[in-house]
Amino acid sequence: MSSQLVEPDVEQVEKKSKKPSTSHLKIVPETRELRDKIRAEIAKFATTLDRKNTFNRAELQVFSEQLLTSMGLGFQYTGFTSVCIANEFWREQVQATDFSRRLLLMPHCLKHAEGCPADYDEFGLDCRKCGACSVADFKTRAEDLGYKVLVSEGTPIVLKIIVSGHVDAIVGVACLNVLEKALDKILLAGVPCVAVPLLSSNCKSTSVDEDWVMEFINLKTPAPATVTRSYMHLMRASHQICEEPELSRLCPPARSGANSRAEDPLSVHEKLAYNWLGRGGKRSRPFITLAVYDALKGGAGTLNAESINISDAVKRSALAIEAFHKASLIHDDIEDDDNFRYGSETMHRQQGVPVAINVGDYLVGLGYRLAAKDRAELGSDVSADILFKLSDAHVKLSEGQGAELLWRNATDKNITPLEALRIYALKTSPAFEAALYAGVRLAGPAETYEKMIGEFAKNLGIAFQILNDLGDFDTNSENKVVAGQDVLAGRPTVLLAMALETATPTQKEEILGLLQRARKGDSSFQLVERIHQLYQLNEVFSKGQKLVEKFRARAEAIADEVDSEDFRRLLYFLVDSVLEKFEAPQQTEPLSLIQLGKV
Repeated sequence: MSSQLVEPDVEQVEKKSKKPSTSHLKIVPETRELRDKIRAEIAKFATTLDRKNTFNRAELQVFSEQLLTSMGLGFQYTGFTSVCIANEFWREQVQATDFSRRLLLMPHCLKHAEGCPADYDEFGLDCRKCGACSVADFKTRAEDLGYKVLVSEGTPIVLKIIVSGHVDAIVGVACLNVLEKALDKILLAGVPCVAVPLLSSNCKSTSVDEDWVMEFINLKTPAPATVTRSYMHLMRASHQICEEPELSRLCPPARSGANSRAEDPLSVHEKLAYNWLGRGGKRSRPFITLAVYDALKGGAGTLNAESINISDAVKRSALAIEAFHKASLIHDDIEDDDNFRYGSETMHRQQGVPVAINVGDYLVGLGYRLAAKDRAELGSDVSADILFKLSDAHVKLSEGQGAELLWRNATDKNITPLEALRIYALKTSPAFEAALYAGVRLAGPAETYEKMIGEFAKNLGIAFQILNDLGDFDTNSENKVVAGQDVLAGRPTVLLAMALETATPTQKEEILGLLQRARKGDSSFQLVERIHQLYQLNEVFSKGQKLVEKFRARAEAIADEVDSEDFRRLLYFLVDSVLEKFEAPQQTEPLSLIQLGKV
C-alpha cells in the first residue's frame, strides 16, 4: 500500500467502519415484567457466546438487534439489551473477583433530590445513612462485603481507578446515556463489569430496580473455567513504569538521590523532569509498545498480571517513548503558549520558558539514553533500529510542527485539506509508528511488519488528529481548555481548510478576517461563535467525521492483512480505543458562554 497521501473523498466512506447511531440507546423497557423477560432471554443467549475474547459495541448492537427481533420487540430497547448482554458476558468474571477488589459505582442523581444531607468530596458524594434514598443501603451492604464505593458522575475516573490497580471489577449503576458512552471503553479494555440501568435519564431523583442492584452486589461464585482476555493488565503495566517507585527503579535519578540537597540546582532540575515524566496522561504510547511485544510473544499478558513476561530492557524502551512524548508536550505548550496541561499550569507557566525548554531537552536526552541502555542485552542491532525509528519520528514531528508555526506567521492563511493532512501525518502519526515499531523490533525482526506499521500509524494518527479538531469546540475540564482554542491559536486545521475550500467568497473573506483578529489577540467568545457558525454552514463537522471514518477504514483494512491473530486483534483495539466516537454538532445554534469557557 502506498504511503502517498491522496485527496480525501469524504463522500465515499467504507460501510464496515461506520459507527452506529446511538439515538436508540436510551429507552428502558417500561415495565418490570418486560425487563425481566428480556433478561431471561439474554441469559439463555449468553451461553452461546465465546468467553475467550471481548467484542466491541458494533458487534454488541448486532447481538441485541437479533435477540429483540426474535422476541418480536422494537429496536428502541437496543441499549438496554446491549447492557444486559454485556452483564451476562462478564457475570462469571465479576463473581469470581474477591469483594475487596470490586468497585461499586453509583451516580449522585440516584440520591433523594430534596434534603440530602451529604456533601461532596474529591471522590464524589459523601453519603450518609439517612433513610431518604437507597444509595446508603447499597453503600452499606457493599462496604460490609469489602467493596470500594464511589458515588460520582461519569466514567473517566473509573478507568483511572482500574488502571491504578486498586480494583479488578466494577458493579455500576447509571443511566443508559452514560452506559452507552462507557460500553466501548469497558468492553474493549476487557474490564469485568456488570451494570444496572437507571429507569430514566432524568438527572433528579431517578430510580432503579433495587433488587437487581443488590443481586449484583452479592454475586459470589468460584472462578470460571474460561478467562476472558483483557488489556487491563498491560494498561496497568504501562502506567506503573511511568510512576514511582518503578520509574526510579528502571531509570535511577543521578542527581536527586536520598543524599542530595533539596536546594541543589542540579537536583531540582532533575526532579522537575522526573515529576513531569510521571505526571498525568493516558500512557498510550508505552502501552502500545508493551502490548505489541506481548502480542508477538503469544499474548500471555492479556490473561492475567502474573502472565506478563516483560523484561526491564523492554520496559525501558517503552519508557523512552514516553520521555520523548512528554518532552514534545513541553515544547508544544511553549510554541502554542498554552496555559494548562493535566489540570495544572504548563511547565513554562510554572518555571519560565528557558527552564521549560531545558527540561524538555533533558527528557529527549533521557529518552535516547533509555533506548540505548540495554543494547548488550537486546543486541546492538535491535537498539540501533529502535534509535533510528525514534530519531526519524523526532525529525518528522519537528517538520510538522515547523510547518504549522510557519503557517501561523504567514500573511497568506489559505490552506488546502491535503496540506493540512500532510502536517497531521508528520505531527501525530510518527509517535504511533515509533511505539508500534519498538514493540515489534523488541519481539524479533521487523521487516515483515515495517511497511504495515508505517501505513497503519499514518491513518490512525491522521484520524486521531481530526477527532481532536472536531472536539475543539468542547471544553476539556482536565486541561482547562476553552472552546475554539485551535482558532484562537491560529492552527492550520483540516476543518479550517475545508471551510475555506467550500465557503462563498464573502464567507471566506470573513473567515480570514476573523483569523487576523485572533492573531492580533482577539479571544472574544463572539469571534469563536462566528467561526463555529461558519463551519456549520459549510458542513465542516460532518465532513470531518466522514474523514475520520475514511482513515479509520483504511487502518482497519491494513490490520485485516496482519497474519498474527494476537497482533491483529491489538490493532483493532487501538483503532477503536484511539478513535473514540465524536458526535458532530448538527445545529447552527450559537455556542453558549459555558461551552466557550466564559462561565
